[in-house]
Amino acid sequence: GFGQAVVEELAKYAGVPVWNGLTDEFHPTQILADFLTIKEHFGRLAGIKLVYMGDARYNMGNSLMIGCVKMGMKFVSLAPKELWPNEELVKEMEEVAKVTKGSIHLTEDINDVEDADVIYTDVWVSMGEEDQYEQRINLLKDYQVNMDMIKKTKNENVIFLHCLPAFHDLETEVGKEIYEKYNLDELEVTDEVFRSKYSKVFDEAENRMHTIKAIMVATLADVDISVNHK
Repeated sequence: GFGQAVVEELAKYAGVPVWNGLTDEFHPTQILADFLTIKEHFGRLAGIKLVYMGDARYNMGNSLMIGCVKMGMKFVSLAPKELWPNEELVKEMEEVAKVTKGSIHLTEDINDVEDADVIYTDVWVSMGEEDQYEQRINLLKDYQVNMDMIKKTKNENVIFLHCLPAFHDLETEVGKEIYEKYNLDELEVTDEVFRSKYSKVFDEAENRMHTIKAIMVATLADVDISVNHK
């Protein structure tokens, strides 16, 4: 879907569980797959430092911040200030962090990627903003996940995650269009990082299937299926 209000209205009147597969504000089912991938790799979530690079105002930035805080992780939003998460949501999560021992750090300094366990990015232009590529490229070109950024972590065990699709080459229509307009063959992540040993994006993509099945089992088990007989 697009608007968060649509999902909330469905949930209010549906009478059965409604799963948010994606809205402009939140993407909770994605971060379950992300966290499973992180736990598979590190064996834990608590204390893990996750750095989100890019536009953190919308679904992935919001949901990763919420999830990281709830799991006692260290969330870092690394982006220009105008692309930071909503201040009200940040304050709400800071209160949660007092209980879970998680943390939130908003920064424009790329050196704050040091000691990251996870570097996460997403496409630079969110749903409905396809006319803003030039503006977003100018804002985020210094926040591309490249091998120099990986090295800045000073952590040989760091992993790279992306919810996909990624614009790391010219194999997509969008990638080709961006190259023709702006002469860029890589956007939020370089092909070198995407295909490197640090990248766990396909494990992450597979885990979408497993975590969605878990959600279905957890919610459908509590639903009286007789409502569907009417």
